Amino acid sequence: MHRFVLHNEEIRDASDKLLAPGQVGLLSGWGVFSTLRVAGGVLFAFERHWARMRKDAAALRVPLPPDPELVRRKLLELVEANQAFDATLRVVVVRNTGGMWEGPGVGRSSDLIALTSATKEWGSGVRLCYTPHARYAAGEFAGAKILSWAMNLTWLEKAQIRGFDETILLNERGEVAECTSANLFAAEGDRVWTPPLSSGCLPGVTRELLLHEIHVPGYRIEERALAPADLERADEVFITSTTRNLLPVVEIEGRAIRHSGPACAALQTAFAAYVDAYVACSKDAHAVRR
Repeated sequence: MHRFVLHNEEIRDASDKLLAPGQVGLLSGWGVFSTLRVAGGVLFAFERHWARMRKDAAALRVPLPPDPELVRRKLLELVEANQAFDATLRVVVVRNTGGMWEGPGVGRSSDLIALTSATKEWGSGVRLCYTPHARYAAGEFAGAKILSWAMNLTWLEKAQIRGFDETILLNERGEVAECTSANLFAAEGDRVWTPPLSSGCLPGVTRELLLHEIHVPGYRIEERALAPADLERADEVFITSTTRNLLPVVEIEGRAIRHSGPACAALQTAFAAYVDAYVACSKDAHAVRR
């Protein structure tokens, strides 16, 4: 993590004492968050991340700052303070009030906290295992990205102890939902599938862009319920996330996956071009405003 953080509307040193136990969201994981990519000093797909946070915050009754453009400007101030022009950014909104452990004089109904970090190097491919009954697709908060993340971290740690990089979370029907922090795709020839939101997966921003914005001639990307067997017989399997882009899967539970096929490579090239165009357009718009 870098030196400076954003706390509400102030840039502060990360060592400053800014939080209190009486902020109930800190004790119970009552809040929402998103992880953004900073590319060339631009917050990639900020509007999509904020729209998802707004939806999740409404579901969990977490008060969100009313002006997303002010939030964007403050996040860019943090990027500038940390010189984090190509980095990873985490933005969190923590609910402060409610429940018997609310502290006296909290003041604000919620706190916005943001921090940046160097981009992680994920390697050329990932090895996955399975975690059954890890997503309840029928639940009210299925698909919401909330601060209660300890289960995901525990499942990830258990997978890594076994020698894997990540784990595939199965829902109550035994279907593939997602990984702990990534969406999944499987390709057979020119057909590419990803589990539907009804599987219990998060609506990842990279996933949404591949489904609705990025078009590669010769390939069709669709939602479809997937079983573990569908992944294991696929020509290619890859995961997607803000920090990974598209990353091939090389193995699932010891079974090798053919990962050098053309689908992932073609979509990765198209996605990189989309990011470049977004960054260029954002910089041009900023120059016009100035």
